[in-house]
Amino acid sequence: MNDIDLSLYLVTDNSENQEKFLKTIEEAILGGVTVIQIREKTADTLEFYNLALKVKEITSKYNVPLIINDRVDIAMAIDSDGVHVGQSDMPCDVTRKLIGEDKILGVSAATVEEAKKAESDGADYIGTGAVFPTATKDDAESVSKKELANIVDSIDIPVVAIGGINMENAAELKDTGIAGLSVVSAIMSADDPKKASEKLLNIFNS
Repeated sequence: MNDIDLSLYLVTDNSENQEKFLKTIEEAILGGVTVIQIREKTADTLEFYNLALKVKEITSKYNVPLIINDRVDIAMAIDSDGVHVGQSDMPCDVTRKLIGEDKILGVSAATVEEAKKAESDGADYIGTGAVFPTATKDDAESVSKKELANIVDSIDIPVVAIGGINMENAAELKDTGIAGLSVVSAIMSADDPKKASEKLLNIFNS
């Protein structure tokens, strides 16, 4: 297992204003974000590649792992720390073969069965959600707190919770055994991404 601190896992969105986007990522890291995942559903390949290189400069500077969502080719092209795949992306076992043993591999799983399969196929961690209603991913299945705890109990690799997590509800996940909180809007849309990150990390660690 790649030894990765998943306490506060930021998934990016909307990079249209690139300067603001990159500044937000840097501020979030200064506030304590432990992992960055770039998710670009609409960018073309060259755009995504160039953006990923710029983000990598920041994450390398602070020694924070950079994960690429879905695009194994981009992850390999920029030599990111890892890749995250969903249930409709490249299969986990195939992704593992492509990226090799020393890269981080995350898999989205909404059920115990999916989580167990991902673990046996070589995943390093699981992303489970949506644990709360979310606007950033309207097709996300919802996962109850009980199911989240069941998934955590059913596997030996760490689980991060994702989906609609913010300052108001993050504390509700405390007793589920998760390894971290994964957020999008709570940091990306915050007026002060550094302060938002500090607060979320505080809630998770307290």
